[in-house]
Amino acid sequence: MGRLVAGLLLAGLAPLAIASGAIAQTSPGICPQPVLSRLTRHRVAAGETLETIAQRYGLLPATVMGLNPAVQGGTVRPGQELLIPPFNGIRVNVAPGQTWEQVAQAYNSRADVLFEVNGCVGTVPAAIYVPGVNWFPGVRTTAAAAPAPSQSPLQGYPLPQRSQVIVNYGWQPDPAQGKLVFNTGVALASPASTPVLAVGPGTVAFAGRDSVYGNLIVINHPQGLQTRYANLGALEVRTGQTVGQGDRLGPIAAAAAGGESFLFFEVRLNSAMGWVAQNPQDFVPAMVLR
Repeated sequence: MGRLVAGLLLAGLAPLAIASGAIAQTSPGICPQPVLSRLTRHRVAAGETLETIAQRYGLLPATVMGLNPAVQGGTVRPGQELLIPPFNGIRVNVAPGQTWEQVAQAYNSRADVLFEVNGCVGTVPAAIYVPGVNWFPGVRTTAAAAPAPSQSPLQGYPLPQRSQVIVNYGWQPDPAQGKLVFNTGVALASPASTPVLAVGPGTVAFAGRDSVYGNLIVINHPQGLQTRYANLGALEVRTGQTVGQGDRLGPIAAAAAGGESFLFFEVRLNSAMGWVAQNPQDFVPAMVLR
């Protein structure tokens, strides 16, 4: 149990420096103006290149290209007016209803950082600046809103009946390591051989052995969602197979000596940074504690 959870860390994420409540209450007066309201306008002079302009402002050429679609081919022409940000990053369009935490997860950033560089407002603006992300052709510049739980395609439960959560999602103390670790999913206690069930319709993207997860099944669902079912005793579906909600995937593995048997369950959301772990309670209504 300890080895599995210790290995399931979401690399690159750090705990938020301030909580959601603090974000909503911080006074805008202590923050700088939003980055997108502090853009410099640069008119291209004869002889200048994208590289020399970026170097002049201490930026990567990709940053200038990202804010100026007309030069995304890599060349500039005299007389063009370019928007120049104060530091590297990308402009992102945000769907209504997104929180700072959700946008931060989508771009492997931190909610407190995004909050401050975008003017310290509680409601996420329609367009924000995400520092530290390099623009490249095809990078996702729209942070899509997560589906409401009632609209999520994940309406099932991964076991035949509700089970005790013995490891929660998110930052948790790990007595074995003596430090906080980030758990990318939840561990649900249940007897060995309990059938594991798909929480929604989708396609099996992976069914095999993993050095950390053990026997693992990964299912891709509509709306850019993915579920992962780890610590199985056997695999009863194959890669490429279509499954429906409630279909059996395999049994829970037997417990290690001195431990208890469990299913490790994850929900992930597709983003510019890949499949980013999410709180299962946000996408699987049956996971919400009542």
